[in-house]
Amino acid sequence: MDIKIFRTFIILMLVMALMPAGVSRSYAQEYANTPVSISKEKVRINGQVCYSHVVLERQTLFSISKAYNVSIDEIYRFNPTIKETGLVKNSIIIIPVAEEETVVKAAEEVKEAAAAPKEQAKEQSKEEPKKKKKKTHTVKWYENIDDIAQKYGVSAEEIMAANNLEGRKLKSRMKLTIPEPGEIDLSAIAATETPGVQADTVATAIPEREETVSQPSDESSWWQFKRNDKVTASLLLPFKATGSSGSRSNMDFYSGVLLAVNDLASTGISTDLNVYDIADGNYSAAHNAMASSDLIIGPVSVRDITAALPAAGASSMLISPLDPKAESLVAGCPDMIQAPTPHKLQYDDLAAWIKEDCRPEDKVILITEKGARLTEAAFEMKQSADSAGLAYETFSYSILEGRDVMKPLSGLMTQTASNRVMIVSESEAFVNDVVRNLNLMIHQKYDVILYGASKIRSFETIEVENFHKTNLHVSLTYYIDYEDQRVKNFLLKYRALFNAEPTQFAFQGYDIASYFIEMRSKYGKNWTDRLSTEEKSMLQSTFRCLKVGDGGYVNNGIRRIVYEKDWTISKVR
Repeated sequence: MDIKIFRTFIILMLVMALMPAGVSRSYAQEYANTPVSISKEKVRINGQVCYSHVVLERQTLFSISKAYNVSIDEIYRFNPTIKETGLVKNSIIIIPVAEEETVVKAAEEVKEAAAAPKEQAKEQSKEEPKKKKKKTHTVKWYENIDDIAQKYGVSAEEIMAANNLEGRKLKSRMKLTIPEPGEIDLSAIAATETPGVQADTVATAIPEREETVSQPSDESSWWQFKRNDKVTASLLLPFKATGSSGSRSNMDFYSGVLLAVNDLASTGISTDLNVYDIADGNYSAAHNAMASSDLIIGPVSVRDITAALPAAGASSMLISPLDPKAESLVAGCPDMIQAPTPHKLQYDDLAAWIKEDCRPEDKVILITEKGARLTEAAFEMKQSADSAGLAYETFSYSILEGRDVMKPLSGLMTQTASNRVMIVSESEAFVNDVVRNLNLMIHQKYDVILYGASKIRSFETIEVENFHKTNLHVSLTYYIDYEDQRVKNFLLKYRALFNAEPTQFAFQGYDIASYFIEMRSKYGKNWTDRLSTEEKSMLQSTFRCLKVGDGGYVNNGIRRIVYEKDWTISKVR
């Protein structure tokens, strides 16, 4: 052996021998698989209860399958894309609950039966030698009465009658007696009930605290609100959990909802959350939960919301969480709340903002694209300016004329006051050209202030520095202020729980769940009567929900930000 290699080997051996035990172990563990902890979060996928597991670095399919006591083939069945992509760090996979839980339940039932007095068992066997032993079922937190009825082949009404239940709501760890099919004569029970009263419409009593609030518009009348410490909510989203590729945005939204429910619990508000994957458009599994929910978050699209509304209960409010187009349904649906603020309200706020800031000597200029078809958004911008009563000049040109507009544009502007400009177009190329020309006007000592809706911030061809130079004022529905301490706290919790960065969908899920569940808890069954007076700024949204005629409610919450000339962005509202 070469003397140099031998000497190096000896030195390495001495270093390893002298290395502290803790350091040695740490070095060895760098290559060990990350331990798998059983997730505490469960979801219901097409009737199957599953764990929602976040994959950590160096976890393997083998270690995950062993921890959850399922086969690798079962994991593949619920997550088919894993065969192609493998496990991805921070991804969420769905793992079916193992049959072991059923075995444990059966063992508990045998133990309970064995604990009964032997004398009583003997007497029962003498009196009823042929009668079958009554089956009992311990309710798990994620089960409802229809799940249990389907499992034992009986109806929910038979279980309710066998246990003298007044309503359909169940409590975790509750013991239920399961009757044999046909054992209970429901027609005889119905004949003895008071006409007009149905057993499944009686709500389980919930501890309440009373709070009396006066009605602002009428000093002689009073509203009575009762606070509920427990709220039942259903979440309906197209997760696509069993498809070839799941919906990342909806899973992020769900993660935000879970964090909101957790934070609400720390304030004393308990939430029963029922989660359903409606990617296949089938609502049958969710019908009963929706009918008994205080509020329903989802679905997303106009089509799915239209299909889901008939299943909502008489006291349930359906909250449209993401699609601005769903506003079209609100006028005809008194039990609906549109959480995303419509784009038209952004334009209305821009016009109102200009009017608030405008001095008598200022100029207001609306710039349009010559020869271009007036889009719906552009038409609404001009309509908002007219409705606000703005006194404005209109300037129109085409992109081909962009190099020759300085002189005619300067003829409309003033050098002794501010020129407040709104671009009535959604064309990125045209807006980019206008911003370029406005910067040239600024270079010639014109004071220009640009007003725009949220879409202008998404145009990639416009340099951010040009927004600051034009002192861009933006009215938008979503804005996250990362200097806000609440946002900082949310980021820390989200990263710790999910080992990932929250997207805008996660913020939206958190805001909607936090605001509306708290409102339902705070004001009880009449909570929607307080929506118009309870404006609240959340992490990325502001909620100010107003009633639309005889229909439902639309969120009118708008945020304002300004791109300052010192390269900062200030939140005005």
